[in-house]
Amino acid sequence: MRRLAPTLWLALLVSGSALAAKPTTIPEPALATAQQLIQTARRDTTAWNFLTDLTTEIGPRLAAGPNDQRARDWVVARFKAMGFDKVWTEPVTYPKWVRRHESGAIVSPYPQRLVLTALGYSAGTPEGGLTAEVVPVKDLATLKAIDPATIKGKIVYMSFIMKQKIDGADYGPASAIRTQGPVIAAEKGAAAFLLRSAGTDRFQRMAHTGVTGFRDPAKAIPAAALSNPDADQLERVLAHGKPVRVHLDLDVGMEGEYTGANVIAEVTGRRHPKEIVAIGGHLDSWDLGTGAIDDGAGVAIAAAAAHLISKLPARPDRTIRVVAFANEEMGLWGGRAYAKRHAGEIENHVLGVESDFGAASIRHIYASVKPQAVGAIQQMADALRRIDVKFVAGRPGNGGPDFSPMHAQGMAALSLPQDGNWYFDWHHTANDTLDKVVPAQLAQNVAVYAAIAYMAAEAKGDFGSEPGAFANDKGE
Repeated sequence: MRRLAPTLWLALLVSGSALAAKPTTIPEPALATAQQLIQTARRDTTAWNFLTDLTTEIGPRLAAGPNDQRARDWVVARFKAMGFDKVWTEPVTYPKWVRRHESGAIVSPYPQRLVLTALGYSAGTPEGGLTAEVVPVKDLATLKAIDPATIKGKIVYMSFIMKQKIDGADYGPASAIRTQGPVIAAEKGAAAFLLRSAGTDRFQRMAHTGVTGFRDPAKAIPAAALSNPDADQLERVLAHGKPVRVHLDLDVGMEGEYTGANVIAEVTGRRHPKEIVAIGGHLDSWDLGTGAIDDGAGVAIAAAAAHLISKLPARPDRTIRVVAFANEEMGLWGGRAYAKRHAGEIENHVLGVESDFGAASIRHIYASVKPQAVGAIQQMADALRRIDVKFVAGRPGNGGPDFSPMHAQGMAALSLPQDGNWYFDWHHTANDTLDKVVPAQLAQNVAVYAAIAYMAAEAKGDFGSEPGAFANDKGE
């Protein structure tokens, strides 16, 4: 092979380094089109109509429940009616948990009914229910250290009072109690587990459901959440210092496996159709409400954003993919199945983000992208400044719950958190209904998703997606 002169080697090295470091940018025409999309989205009713019809015609969408197949068929038909270039489903198999009946009451010393709801993967009580003494435990650390003899055959009760915060920060410790507490209590021989609902509503007798950490039905015990006022009442009774006995009757449990599906639609890119900007939400919901804010709104936002892009005079350079994920609530089953199926396509997933924090106005952009793409994210934020969205530099994003497994494998990702002050008042309750959604705020979400998805699809350069690229990331 002919040898190159040292000066030529040096020139090639320098030019190669410059090329590698070339920043990702959003071209001016794309920025102008993004402004048009923002204006259109704020007047458009596609998302509102989608969400209204989904929550009215289908309603609650418990994974593997009676509306699971109906919801998928509905979304497939809706996506096709919206004119997407491709619509298909990908199977997702997961355990089937059912809720039939639930009730509870303080038996002694002061008998009274309790408002509660069973938690996902909870075991059922024996026929006729169970009655046992309640043992209050301060926190998870105390539960982990407790002598099993203290709680054997008893009902463990734990309480954490969530406060309203714009980022919903208190949900972390509250959900840790809900997922880990029942498992630890079961390992130590407890008969059942009760907790104060993971929610910020302090004055409504409305229990918040949610999943536990049980994965082996043989090791599960009955687990339920009390409404906040009922938790207050139980604590007042416990404070009297007398033994407190509670009766639980939970007709819930596992019924084998079920195969659902992720529903996917695309606006095909005109120049780089294999390169994907992925947006979405999860189609399943809990069965107590109609799943408007969690997460019918997310699917509606993503679908409406992609629909508006599809109506532009020309398709974007890259493909816009919308994913309506299956069974997020019981353990990210749809997200994990998607990541497994598309593990070999990480580099093609240019950027991903899911809407799964209600439908209030989006306030911030968090990003996990390569350093050379940070400027492009700032360009996006500048384009969205007129609708009060700011880029928080240095704060990572993970794409949202269902895209987090793809991000863990190396997909560049954003987080677009909404104002969460009121979200946990209604989250996982019978109050998760359409009236909690403000149409103008929903439209602002669509504007953000449409503009960002389009700008990402038109970007010159990439955002850093490649296997293992964000292995040490701790995204929001």
